[in-house]
Amino acid sequence: MRFYHKHILPVLIDRACSGKTSMGQREKVIPLAKGKVLEIGIGSGASLILYDGTRVKHVTAIDPLEELWKKNRVDLDNLNFEFEYIKGSADQIPAGDGTFDTVVTTFTLCSVHNEEKVLREMHRVLKPGGRLVFSEHGKAPDKGIERWQKLVNPVWKQISGGCQLTRDIPELLERNGFNIGNLEAGYKDGWSLTSYQYWGFATRI
Repeated sequence: MRFYHKHILPVLIDRACSGKTSMGQREKVIPLAKGKVLEIGIGSGASLILYDGTRVKHVTAIDPLEELWKKNRVDLDNLNFEFEYIKGSADQIPAGDGTFDTVVTTFTLCSVHNEEKVLREMHRVLKPGGRLVFSEHGKAPDKGIERWQKLVNPVWKQISGGCQLTRDIPELLERNGFNIGNLEAGYKDGWSLTSYQYWGFATRI
C-alpha cells in the first residue's frame, strides 16, 4: 500500500481533480476569493488559474501531499498575485489568528482526517467576517444512495486517500462557527456515491 499511496494515488487524485466536472465546480467559487487567501488542499494546483488577480493579493496554499504538488503544471512565475506553497496539514495551520480574508477549500473536506479540527483552524485564521469559499462532495439527500455511501465508505476511504462519502458539509460548517451565506447543491456527472456536491460561501461568525 505504501507504493500505491506514494506513486499511484497522487496520479488518480490529480486526474480526478483536474477533470471537467471538478474544474467546472471550481470555476463557480474560486473567483469569489479576495484579498489575502489561504487554499486548503491545493493538490497539483489546478485552481491557480481561476483566481482573479484584480481581487486577490496573495495566495498561500497548504497540502500534505508533496508528490501531488510536484505534478503542478502552472507557470508560477506568471501568476498575477503573490504565491506561497506550504507542505503541511490543515489541522495545524502555520498562521496567526485572523490572518486571511478568504479561505478556499475544494474537494478537500472529504479527505481530512479530523474535519472538526480543520474547520476550527480555518475559522481561527480567518479575519472576523472573512469568507470560507467551498465546493465539496458529501452526503446525498436520497436515502437509497446514502445507504450505499455508508456501506461502501469503509473500503472507499482505504483506497482513496481517506476520502469520506458521508460528510454533511452544511452541518459541519454551521457547527464550527460559520454562517452560510450562499449554498447550492445537486448531483453532478460521475459516480453516484461521490456526485452529490455542495458549493457556495460561508462567513466566519
